Amino acid sequence: MTLPPDLAANPRLSTWLRVAADGVVTVRVGKVELGQGIVTALAQIAADELDVEFADVRMEPAGTAAGPDEGFTAGSLSVSTSGAALRQACAEVRALFAAAAADELGVEPADVAVHEGTFAAAGRELTYGALAARVDLDREATGDVEPKAADRLLLVGTDVARLDLPDKVTGRPRFVHDLRLPGQLFGRVVRPPSPAATLLDVDTGAVEARTGVRAVVRDGSFLGVVADDEPAADEAAEALRGNAQWKTEQSLPDEADLPAFLRGGPTDDTVVEESGTPEPGRVARTLKARYGKQFLAHGSMAPSCGVARWDDDAVTVWTHSQGVHPLRRAIASVLGMGVDAVTVRHVEGAGCYGHNGADDAAFDAVLLARAVPGRPVLLRWSRADELSWSPFGSAMSMDVEAGVDASGDVVTWSYELWSHGYTSRPGYAGNPGLLAARHLERPVEPAPPVDPALPSGGSHRNAVPGYAFPHLSVHAHRVLHTPLRTSAMRSLGAYGNVFAIESFLDELAEAAGRDPLEYRLAQLTDPRGRAVLESAADLAGWSTRGDEENVGHGIGYARYKSLSAYCAVIAEVETVSEIRVRRLAVAVDVGRVVNPDGVHNQIEGGAVQATSWTLKESVRFDRERVTSTDWASYPILRFSEVPAVDVRVVSRPDEPSLGSGEAVQGPAAAAIGNAVADALGVRVRDLPITPERVVAAIERSS
Repeated sequence: MTLPPDLAANPRLSTWLRVAADGVVTVRVGKVELGQGIVTALAQIAADELDVEFADVRMEPAGTAAGPDEGFTAGSLSVSTSGAALRQACAEVRALFAAAAADELGVEPADVAVHEGTFAAAGRELTYGALAARVDLDREATGDVEPKAADRLLLVGTDVARLDLPDKVTGRPRFVHDLRLPGQLFGRVVRPPSPAATLLDVDTGAVEARTGVRAVVRDGSFLGVVADDEPAADEAAEALRGNAQWKTEQSLPDEADLPAFLRGGPTDDTVVEESGTPEPGRVARTLKARYGKQFLAHGSMAPSCGVARWDDDAVTVWTHSQGVHPLRRAIASVLGMGVDAVTVRHVEGAGCYGHNGADDAAFDAVLLARAVPGRPVLLRWSRADELSWSPFGSAMSMDVEAGVDASGDVVTWSYELWSHGYTSRPGYAGNPGLLAARHLERPVEPAPPVDPALPSGGSHRNAVPGYAFPHLSVHAHRVLHTPLRTSAMRSLGAYGNVFAIESFLDELAEAAGRDPLEYRLAQLTDPRGRAVLESAADLAGWSTRGDEENVGHGIGYARYKSLSAYCAVIAEVETVSEIRVRRLAVAVDVGRVVNPDGVHNQIEGGAVQATSWTLKESVRFDRERVTSTDWASYPILRFSEVPAVDVRVVSRPDEPSLGSGEAVQGPAAAAIGNAVADALGVRVRDLPITPERVVAAIERSS
């Protein structure tokens, strides 16, 4: 059989697994824990395929010194890609141990049974630990061993308790912010006052003389300080900020007219899909609308952090990066070092489901630590740094037009979008993609953010509706001028695209005088898509929903990336003095479910985050700088505003596993927007759906 791609790229079995004499199995993967529970799910896969006790599996954090290079933990791909590779590797390791047991017991391998880490035949038993010295895993996978069938799996599909939660619940040190290494110092970076600012001059003498300050670092417009403790570092950074002179300029667009900026070019244009043949004679009516969304910040619970230590000409980095190997290569590239001189180790931090400041903080730490060789330096960003300097999810502007027949069904569909690219992670387009690299004396200027190739896509992710429309025309325009830094954010362009598509579906249904659920089902042929829509409707009680004043109900549906998880959401929204999402009923099909509780957690969390994005979140800026630098100016959903989220998982154990982490974002936004329109009788087509936008929509309609 053909090896799974991640195993083919890292074929040596010893890269993935190590078996100790006590029977403990150490598993290494290239994916990292972001709070999504992936370490637990992958441990379930390994234990099941090896036939060992779950308690005997140890998951080693990703790192460049050992373990496979699986790129980034992104795109809801960990179970489907890393899981598939690990499953195959474990199947081959189990077969090697079974063959060793058969040889020891004097039987054929087919006569050996394995259960809970023990190989048995002819009335005798051997354990993994007893055989560990006999089995050499320093060999490549062959693809000759078939993994277990679904009906033989015992752990996969069950609610195994998360491995990472006990420390988090009890507050034990676990995060990169908690690291305390021998001889550790602390650093801060003084950021420019605006994205286009350059450092003209700074008086470092007074700061260097302060008690507890170990070094002041200036390299071009990169400015930072290293001190004995965090208070000393904070105070020194503030003093340094006060002594610095900057040249600033107004480089940012007009926040009040982002569509004009996005559509002003230059752009890289893509024909996403042209299919079917237009039949103008069938078109009874044409409708069109324009939708949009603002820039979004990650809003992580804790600011980014990194630790670095230089030893001679080599550097070790501790980071919550989502891609330890790409970060390693990016650091080496900027500093002109050999890749082997850089070691990167993953330590958990605040999750972000995308490209936040983790890689940048790690590189900041590297630059500061170079001034104090042999001493580790912990560099932590401030909240203002996090909200103004981490990459954003791009603003988007979308035009959609449909020609419908006499019954209102779509005959022809046209969709066009404008957005920045959604990838500027380390190594993108051959660029290191590190914030401080552009501020150095010898700067490495960033290239415009790019988009992953179709069919996965970036800004054009989910730009193609999943319905059986006779004619489709979908075009994407990637904006090349990027005064605000953009990159990957949970679901990439799917959030905006699904919001626009599913909102317009509701507008078409309303124009046709048809029920929104019936309207979708009439034009959806994919049986798995129909199943999640019908399941969500049943869960929400769609057919028996009431007609309560100021309360609306709305639907959103999509298959994530048009090739991954299916998700349908029905929202119940109350609109009195404010917009309040009462309930989200979600049905999801992620194929084979590894950990049902983990899927529920991912969908619930994604739905709550989408609610926050849809009702509240927007990066604010003037023509010079980002102004939303704290929780007052960048509000997020409060605990008191969290809706009830009910999740129903449509299980398909015989289908491949599909990622769940990003499936709900777009459908939830569309469902909320459609519910608001149902409650108020007017539609807000731009995100977030704020009271001000609702009032403006009411005034336009009156």
